[in-house]
Amino acid sequence: MSTGRPIGIDELLEQVREGYERIGPQQAYDAAAAGALLVDIRYQALRERDGLIPGALVVERNELEWRLDPQGSHRTAEAVSHDLHVVVVCNEGYASSLAAASLHQLGLHRATDLVGGFQAWKAAGLPVAR
Repeated sequence: MSTGRPIGIDELLEQVREGYERIGPQQAYDAAAAGALLVDIRYQALRERDGLIPGALVVERNELEWRLDPQGSHRTAEAVSHDLHVVVVCNEGYASSLAAASLHQLGLHRATDLVGGFQAWKAAGLPVAR
C-alpha cells in the first residue's frame, strides 16, 4: 500500500476500502441474522448517548485486534476462526474502515464495515437498545 510519499486520510480510506466490500445497514442486519458478528467499536460516551445495537459485541477500537485475533491470547470467545464474518461498526463509518482493514491483515478475510456506521443503522430504523 505504501507509495513512498505521505498520503492524507481520505486517500488512505479509499485505498483500504478497495480491499473489501462494505455493506449498508440492512445488509449488516441480515448478516447478523445469518450469524455474522457485529462489533461496535464506538467509545463509551457515544454508546451511552445513542444506544447499542442489540446483540453486537462491544470492543473499543484500541482493543479490537487483540480481541478478534483467533490466535491471540486475549481473544474473545467469539473469535473462533479466521473465517469469521465480522462487521465493524463505528459512529459514522470512517474508523471502522481502518479497523476492518487491520482485521484483514490478521487474516480475518471476511471482515467488513458498515457504511455510515451506527448513525446509518439508527437512521434506517433498525433496532437500538438504550
